[in-house]
Order: sequence, then structure tokens, then C-alpha cells
Amino acid sequence: MENKEIVELIAEACDDKRAEDIIALDMNQVSLVADYFLICHGSTERQVQAIARGIKDAMEENEVNVKRVEGFEQARWILVDIGDIVCHIFHKDERQYYNLERLWGDAARLPLQLGQEG
Repeated sequence: MENKEIVELIAEACDDKRAEDIIALDMNQVSLVADYFLICHGSTERQVQAIARGIKDAMEENEVNVKRVEGFEQARWILVDIGDIVCHIFHKDERQYYNLERLWGDAARLPLQLGQEG
């Protein structure tokens, strides 16, 4: 499975848990850390944890290895490391404070095809 396909799966998993402002950044030209960052946020610690669990479950269902999950207990900024893809799931307040989109402003945004039904 290609990284772009995995990013779409992750975005769908986030959307299923009602994550807000889901964006994907193409990090290939700006960082050696990862090929893609996926950034989103939830309104409560419980929702932030549910989003992280949803990502982990979606990866397991698609036989994609999750290397590690950091920050789950505090649920203010959970990092899900999927190798070439790093997911940043923030609590709303922390997202505004750290503002990764601005920090990595040189990275191109990857268009996401989220099924906003309803």
C-alpha cells in the first residue's frame, strides 16, 4: 500500500471519530523525519484518545505497522508513528498553541477525499 493511500485511510479514521480540521502535509521536500504529517484535533481528552485508537485500529485492519504511540495517557498531543507517516492528534488548545501548520508552512498540503456524509 502506498503512503498516500495510508494517509487517506488515516484521515478517514480521524473523520469517523469526528476529528476537526484534518490536514495532511507532504513533508518530502522540507523534512527528513517523515514523508507525511497528518494533523487534526479533538475537543476533549476522551475524543483525542478515541481518534488515536481509531487510527491504530484502521492500521491493524489494513496490516500497516504502527511503530509507536506517544502521549496517549495525557491526551493533549498524541503522536502516532507509522514510519513514513506521523499523525499529530491534538487537544484543540494545544493545536492552536503549537501551530504545526505554520511551523511547517513550506510543506505542501495533500488534498484529502473525506466522505462528509450527513
